[in-house]
Amino acid sequence: MKDGSGVVLDEDETKAALQYSASRGLPCLVSHLKSLQTKVHGLDFKRGKRDVIVTNGSQDGLAKAFEMLLEPRVDTLLVESPTYSGSLAFLGPASIHLQGVQTDEHGMIPSDLRRVLESWEVSNPKRKKPRVLYTIPTGSNPSGGSLSLARKNEIYQVAVEHNLIILEDDPYYFLDFEGSSSPDGPARCPSLLSIDERAGGARVLRFDSFSKLLSAGIRVGFATGPSKLIESIELHTQASMLHASGVSQAVVSKIFDHLGGVDGFLTHVDDVTSFYRERRDALVASVERHLSEFVEFESPKAGMFLWMKLKGVKDSNDLIMNKAVERKVLMVPGASFIPTNNDEPNISSFVRASYSTASVEEMDEACQRLRDLLKK
Repeated sequence: MKDGSGVVLDEDETKAALQYSASRGLPCLVSHLKSLQTKVHGLDFKRGKRDVIVTNGSQDGLAKAFEMLLEPRVDTLLVESPTYSGSLAFLGPASIHLQGVQTDEHGMIPSDLRRVLESWEVSNPKRKKPRVLYTIPTGSNPSGGSLSLARKNEIYQVAVEHNLIILEDDPYYFLDFEGSSSPDGPARCPSLLSIDERAGGARVLRFDSFSKLLSAGIRVGFATGPSKLIESIELHTQASMLHASGVSQAVVSKIFDHLGGVDGFLTHVDDVTSFYRERRDALVASVERHLSEFVEFESPKAGMFLWMKLKGVKDSNDLIMNKAVERKVLMVPGASFIPTNNDEPNISSFVRASYSTASVEEMDEACQRLRDLLKK
C-alpha cells in the first residue's frame, strides 16, 4: 500500500482463494459488496428481491446480460449515441439491432427516449419494440456526460411506462467531481438502482467495477439487481468459467478489511476522485490554452474522458488514426462510439481524449501536437 503497510492473506484465506468457490463470489467479498450497495444505494437485501454476483470485470457481467436479455437478429437494444465502444464490439457480432437515443453534455435526453418508443410501431413496423435500455449514467464513455436526478427519474418513468429493463453500466459513479462520500460534502447523484429500490421495482440491473478504483488488471467487477436476473447470470457463469478469479477476489476483500470496511473504502474512493479531478482540470486547461480555436467541448463532471468536436472536420477518423498516430498522439475517433447497423455510414467530427494515464506534461504536449495538425 502507499503508506508502506502490507495486505496479507493468512493460510486459511489463501487456501480459500486457491480453491474452487461459489459462482456468486467469495462469501467474504460478497458480504463487503452487499454492505457497499446498502450504504451507497439504500438496498435492503434481506427482502430477497435483489442479489449480487462477482464478475470478471464489469465487461463480463455486461456480456452475460446482453446474451441473457437479447435475441440475435430479433431484438433491438436502446443505447445512448455515442456509447461505449467495448459494448458495441460485443453487440455487433452478436447481431443485436441498435437504436440510438440522442445525448447532450448531460447524458441521455429523456424526451428523445420517449419519442423513439412512442413512435416505434410507425417508424419500425417490422421490428419488435425494444424492451432493454443500456445507459452509462455517470461520466459516460466517451462523452463524459452525467445524468441529473431529474433526468434519471424521467428515464425511469419512461421505462415503467414501456416496461423496459435498464442496464445501468456505472464504472465511473464514484469518479463524480461534484459529489463526495463524506457526510459533510455534497452527495453523489442517486443511482437508477436506488430509484428502482425506492419505487419497489425490479427493472434495473447495475454493473460496478473496481478497475477505476483499485486496479484494471485485477479484473473484478460485480452486478447487482433483481434476484432472478442475477440467478441467470450465475447459471451462465457456472457453465462458462465457474467463477471469477479467487485470488483477485481475495485481494479485493482483504483491501476492504485493510481500509476498515465500506467507510474506509469510500474514503479511498474520494482520494481517487480528487486525483482524477486534478487531471481533468489539467487537460481542460491545456485544451483551452492550445485548442480553443479548433475544438468545442464541455468540461466533464465525472469520469476520465474529454469529448471534443473538431471544428471544420467532418470525419475525424483519418486525422486521429493516421496523422495523429504518426505524431504519437493517441486518441479515439468519434466514429468508434456511434451505434450503427449493417452498412449504415459511420462518421463523426468528435474525438475522445483520456486523462487517465498520461502525465500532465504529456497531455499538454499532445494538445500542442493536435493543434499543429488541425492548423494544417
